[in-house]
Amino acid sequence: MNASPGKQSIAALVPLRGGSKSIPGKNIKPFCGQPLCAWTLRALLDCDLISRVFVSTDSEEIAAVVRSVDARILIHPRPTHLAADNSTTEEAIYDLTASCDITEKYLITAQATSPQTTRRDVASAISHLLASGADSLVTCVRTRRFFWNDDGTPINYDPSRRPLRQQWNGTLMENGAFYISTVERLRGGSARLHGKIAVYEMDESTSIELDELSDWEALEATFRRNIAG
Repeated sequence: MNASPGKQSIAALVPLRGGSKSIPGKNIKPFCGQPLCAWTLRALLDCDLISRVFVSTDSEEIAAVVRSVDARILIHPRPTHLAADNSTTEEAIYDLTASCDITEKYLITAQATSPQTTRRDVASAISHLLASGADSLVTCVRTRRFFWNDDGTPINYDPSRRPLRQQWNGTLMENGAFYISTVERLRGGSARLHGKIAVYEMDESTSIELDELSDWEALEATFRRNIAG
């Protein structure tokens, strides 16, 4: 898992909180034959640009499952008060960077609820960040839907010049798969996205996040078809 000589060394974090109300035990619930978190963790482990992979969790049950996925993953015990329903991902990130000796320049924060993420996505996003000279990166998907404000004003198009779908670039939408941040900026209290922000566009199929049981069933069916294909 160590980065090859001459390549940018980057750490990765997967926050895995124990309490999930919408889908109980979500982060370790079996998804297409593996614990959900295993898909994202293996994508990070398989990327040779990443030097270390951390999991921040308040649950010993989750920690045990993570260890069974791969012994190289570093478990960081998350304090209970940072794992409440109203706790933020930023709080987990700050806790990790304050408690652990993160010597890498960048930190990738990846979500287990996006199992479609591949090592190629991670490697391509890192390459894009470094080539662009950006400080942080967000993953997005392109949507060609029209959005409106509550007051009846359009957000992303002019109704008097309604574009044809095939002639319109659409709008980039954050998909929550992963983020890349500068560790020094995180230690200074910056949000995970800061400074010059690069955008890495992922396939439209990665727009689904597993937040509700209906999302789970739909994505698992799609995932199985892709594996079979």
